Amino acid sequence: MEKELIGYFLPDGLLEYFRITNVEELGEVFTKRMVLQIELEEINTIPKGYDSTLYESKGFYPVTVIQDFPIRGKAVYLSIKRRRWRHKVQKTEIIHNDYSIISDGSRLTQELSDFLKATGRDPRRYH
Repeated sequence: MEKELIGYFLPDGLLEYFRITNVEELGEVFTKRMVLQIELEEINTIPKGYDSTLYESKGFYPVTVIQDFPIRGKAVYLSIKRRRWRHKVQKTEIIHNDYSIISDGSRLTQELSDFLKATGRDPRRYH
């Protein structure tokens, strides 16, 4: 139930691509304030344009942490695990979903589009 409620505070459409795996309230060392950490894992859906019979899910990239808008005065950090797939024959070929190509004509909100683009770019937003 807690994870379902947290979904209402995330950008619209985000849970179409990611699932909430954990929600924790943690103490921040420097500010001594409580923060909310929401862990998100990319759903196992192969990127568009690739044959799912030729690729296999092979784990995740290192976690990316992005600071999101506060909820009820608490800082919110989104820990995002993005999936990667490996070609079954050519083992060095790795693919992943590319959210930086989300276009204005998509059905995504601008907020979600900006959020997903940030998971692969602009290191100033990372924690």
